[in-house]
Amino acid sequence: MTTPQDFSELEARIGREYPTLSRRLQQTARFLLDHPQEVAFATVAKLAEQANVTPSTLIRFANSFGFKGFSEMQQLFRERLMNELPNYAERIRAVRSATGETPDSTQLLWEFADANREVLEELPGRINPKDLEHALDLLEKAEAVHVMGARRSFVVASYLTYALHHIEKRAFLINGQGGMYREQIRSIGARDALLLVSYSPYAQESQEAAADAKERGIPLVVITDSSLSPLSRLADVALIVHEAEVKSFRGLTASLCLTQTLAISLGIRQDQGSEAGDTSSALDA
Repeated sequence: MTTPQDFSELEARIGREYPTLSRRLQQTARFLLDHPQEVAFATVAKLAEQANVTPSTLIRFANSFGFKGFSEMQQLFRERLMNELPNYAERIRAVRSATGETPDSTQLLWEFADANREVLEELPGRINPKDLEHALDLLEKAEAVHVMGARRSFVVASYLTYALHHIEKRAFLINGQGGMYREQIRSIGARDALLLVSYSPYAQESQEAAADAKERGIPLVVITDSSLSPLSRLADVALIVHEAEVKSFRGLTASLCLTQTLAISLGIRQDQGSEAGDTSSALDA
C-alpha cells in the first residue's frame, strides 16, 4: 500500500486500520489524531512523553504506515496546519502553544538562514538539466511570456516579470487586478507562453490558468513543489522546487534563485542569438 500523501489520506487510513493495530499503536493513533497541532511542531521526545509512549513507538507507528521516519509523517501534520492557518499571527500562536517556546529574533535568523542554505545547496541536484533547457527553449521561442503566481507565489512571479523586462523579453504579469484573472489569461496569444508558479494548496486561479493553457495548446512552464501536483500533469515542463520551512513558515529562496537563473540564462541565449545575427549580416554585406 502506498504512503499517504496528505493528512486527510493518513487520517482515513488510520481509521481503516485502527482495529488491526496493537494496543500501543492504537494509543498512539488516538493521541496523534486528537492533538494534530502539537504533532505538527513538537519533538519526538516531547510527543512521546505527552502520549505516554516511547519515542520508538512513534517511529514504529510512522513506519507501519509506509513512512521512512516520524519526521516524514509529521510533515503531513504541518502541511495541514499551514493550509488551515494562512494567517501568520495564528501560526505563531500555534507554534508557541505546541512547543511552549518563544524563539528570539537571533535564533529565528539562524534557523531561517540554515534552512535556506540547505535548500539552495540541494537545488541544482533537484532540477533536471534537460527540463531546465526545455523550459528555456519554450520561453525563448515565445513572442511574449505571461507570468502568474497567486498569493505566496506572487512574489516569485513579480520578480521574474521584472527580470524578463530587463533582458528585453516581452513579459506580462497576470495579477488579477480588478478580479480580471480570466480576461488576462485569455489575452495570452497562440505564440506566447505561460509560466506559472504555484505551491500547495495550489490556488484555484492557477489551476484554471493551467487548464486553459493546456486546452489552447499554449506552452506551459510550471514552477511548483511536487511532481504529483495538479499543475505538473498539465505542464509541458515542470520544475520542482523544495523550499525551506521553519516552524510552519515556508521560504521562497530556492524559487527566486531558480527564476533568476531562468532570466539570466534566457538573456545569455538572446545575446548569443544577436551576435550570430550580426555576424550573418556582416558576411552577407
